[in-house]
Amino acid sequence: MQASVAAVQFQPRKGEIEANLDRIGEIFADLAREDPPDLIVFPEASATGYFLEGAVHELARGSSEYVDALQRRWIAAAGPARAVDVVLGFYERDAGTIYNAALYATLGGAGARLRHVHRKLFLPTYGVFDEQRFVTRGRRIGVFQTAAFPSAMLICEDVWHSICPTIAAVKGAQVLIVPSASPGRGIAGPEIETVGRWRSLLCSAAAEHGVYVVYAGLVGFEGGKGFTGTSMVVAPDGRIVVEGPPFEECVVRARIDGEAVDVARAGLPFLGDLDSVLPDLLLDEELPLPRGGRAAH
Repeated sequence: MQASVAAVQFQPRKGEIEANLDRIGEIFADLAREDPPDLIVFPEASATGYFLEGAVHELARGSSEYVDALQRRWIAAAGPARAVDVVLGFYERDAGTIYNAALYATLGGAGARLRHVHRKLFLPTYGVFDEQRFVTRGRRIGVFQTAAFPSAMLICEDVWHSICPTIAAVKGAQVLIVPSASPGRGIAGPEIETVGRWRSLLCSAAAEHGVYVVYAGLVGFEGGKGFTGTSMVVAPDGRIVVEGPPFEECVVRARIDGEAVDVARAGLPFLGDLDSVLPDLLLDEELPLPRGGRAAH
């Protein structure tokens, strides 16, 4: 099985949902003109901008509202016959609770379908970040079937905790989709330090688990903080297939191939080894895991 993917480095207008959706519609039209991709991935918080703070309560929306809005714009761009999968980072309101979330939806064709919503697990509260004051964390990593590959989504800091890609891979994911809003920090030689760290992190996650990683980074400036972009697709052997430049809007495109997953996992069967060892690791009574309805200390 093969699929084509487009990771969009997107610069939203802070707090202007309709303007951002209209810009997404323009990107849909550009991508639909020639060789439309099977999957389009937008970054974290691309519907509103990232640093909303208290305004998040006013700007959060339900996932179905965004799916309907994306469906209208995709149909306008590509017509009703062509289907496409889309990932959008947004602030979600669900039953009165606010999350930093990403949705995965299939648009066009016989009608829009919401396949999965991931809610960010790790909410940073250090440096320039203060997410946990304004949104609630998610509680699980879900693996879901797309038209091509079993996939999972992790939002920004989620992927910095190595247990998250591991759980996704053990649960069957062959593709990890990572929407991100990462401000640039530090200069290390010819490049921004955070860009180098992201590159190393994503390549390691791909190679260790034999998965594709599709990373879409926000760009633009909010409150004097610049988001780095550098969207990329990483192959299951840890090789970067394509990478976007820092700080500017662009679309990076690649093809992902299920055979490459099989080859990588056969050559380095780390995931199979983990399947065997993981039960023993989780039975370690020194781990602070719930046992018998109570957490061990």
